[in-house]
Amino acid sequence: MRKAIFWMFGTLCSYTAVAVATREVSFVVDTPTILFIRSFVSIILSTLLVGMSKQGFEQIRTTRVKLHVTRNCVHFVGQFGWFFSIALIPLAHVFALEFTVPIWIALLAPIFLNEKLTLSRVFYILVGFVGILIIVRPFEMGIEAGSIAMLIGAVGFAGAMLCTRSLLSTESPLCILFYMAILQLPLSTALLVLFGDFHLPDLSTLVLIVFITAGVMFAHYCMARAFQLAEVTAVVPMDYLRLPMVAIAGAVLYAEPIDLATIVGATAILVANYMNVRRSAH
Repeated sequence: MRKAIFWMFGTLCSYTAVAVATREVSFVVDTPTILFIRSFVSIILSTLLVGMSKQGFEQIRTTRVKLHVTRNCVHFVGQFGWFFSIALIPLAHVFALEFTVPIWIALLAPIFLNEKLTLSRVFYILVGFVGILIIVRPFEMGIEAGSIAMLIGAVGFAGAMLCTRSLLSTESPLCILFYMAILQLPLSTALLVLFGDFHLPDLSTLVLIVFITAGVMFAHYCMARAFQLAEVTAVVPMDYLRLPMVAIAGAVLYAEPIDLATIVGATAILVANYMNVRRSAH
C-alpha cells in the first residue's frame, strides 16, 4: 500500500505542476497553439517510448483504426476544454468540473456499452449534477465560457475513456498513446489554422509545453502503477486530493479565492464519484 501511495503522490504532484505550467503558458500563447506544439512533442515522446519498449513497433499494428479515430476526436474535445478553461476560470473550478467525468461515463455507458443504469447510479449522478450547479452557479453568476468548455471537455474525456476501455482488450497502452499523438496532430493543425493566432513562442515557453506533455504522460504512468499495487477503492480517494492541492496552488500563486460554494460543490461531486466506485467494486 505504501508503494501505491508513493505513485499516487507522483500523480498528484504531476497534475498540479502541469496545471500551473499550463496557466503560465496561456499568458503567452493561445490554446490552439499550445495543442499544436504539444502534438509535435507527443509524437516524439511516444515514438521514443514505443521504440524503447520490449514489444517495439510491432505493438502499433492495429485493425481498429476507426475506434482510434473516434477516441482521439472526443479526447481532443476534452483536451481543448481543459486547456481553454485553465486560462479563464480558477484552477479549483477546472479540476472540480473535470471530476464530473465518471458521472458522464455512468450516463454514456448504458448507451455505448450496454451497461445497466441502476437507481443507485442515477442517485449518484443527480448528486454530482447538484455539485456542478453549486460550483457554476448559473442563476447567480451567469454561465462562464470557461465552465462550459470544461463541462464539454469532461464529456469528451468520458467518451475517450469508454473507447479506451474497449481498445485495451486488443491494444497496448503504448499503442493507444502512439495513435493519440499521430491522430491529434491533424486535429490540432486544423484548429490552429481556423481559430489560432500562431507565433513561435520563446524558449522558456517551449520548455514549459514540453514539460506539460511529459508531465501528463508521467501522471498517467504513476496512476497506472498505483492501480497495479492497490485496489481501485483505495486509490481513487487519493486521486481526489488533486483538488485541494490545485486549489492551494491557485490561491498562493494567483490569489484565487477558495469559496464555500466551490468546497460544497466539489465535495458533492467527489462523494458521488467515490460511492459509485465503491458500489461498482462490489
